[in-house]
Amino acid sequence: MPSAIYPSLASKRVVVTGGGSGIGAGLVRAFAAQQAQVHFIDILDDAEALASELGERVHFHRCDLTDAEALIATLAGIGEIDVLVNNAANDDRHRLEDVTPEYWDDRMNVNLRHLALAAREVAPAMRRRGQGVIVNLGSISWHLGQPGMLLYETAKAGIEGMTRALASELGGDGIRVNCVIPGNVKTPRQSRWYGPEDEAQIVAEQKLKVRIHPHHVAAMVLFLASDDAAACTAHNYWVDAGWL
Repeated sequence: MPSAIYPSLASKRVVVTGGGSGIGAGLVRAFAAQQAQVHFIDILDDAEALASELGERVHFHRCDLTDAEALIATLAGIGEIDVLVNNAANDDRHRLEDVTPEYWDDRMNVNLRHLALAAREVAPAMRRRGQGVIVNLGSISWHLGQPGMLLYETAKAGIEGMTRALASELGGDGIRVNCVIPGNVKTPRQSRWYGPEDEAQIVAEQKLKVRIHPHHVAAMVLFLASDDAAACTAHNYWVDAGWL
């Protein structure tokens, strides 16, 4: 898909978590098209193929984001980071009666904790340079109160609060922090939960009668990561075709 070119993103060192598939892979492709130096983190076995396809500017790092020490070491190995995109998440379905203390901890580690740890690790170098960008990926799910995702929605609601807090803490150092909230995005994973009839219903409820794809989300993230968004921080930016 054609998209804007942001000269300010060329050669920037960008990290995308969960970049091996779905929205994350769309983000990796979009930053690569901007001639950024893209590093993406994932645990998928076939993620290496994406890096090979996109060329020498794109680097895959195998890391389990729930392993705090591994995450810290991976980010340190990448070096000073200009743009952090906290995308990784997992929306496995569950019921309230299935929530044990162990499952709670696991879901918070998968969907929330690593965002704060990654921000903590990249912030010092951003502070030294007096600039940097952190983009967190939220979700429309908790705004809709969708069933079967109690802990996922709890974590995603927390991300919006985290975004505001980080923007306040880091803004004085020239670091911008925003949250992008996608609607229902057509990916192979989402096809597990939504069949053609479900997708048609979602589109019918949207103000814009289009199916959202990863490149729609990537377009917003690129803008927020670029210098064109120099005065944007602490806010949510929706890419939901007006569903909510």
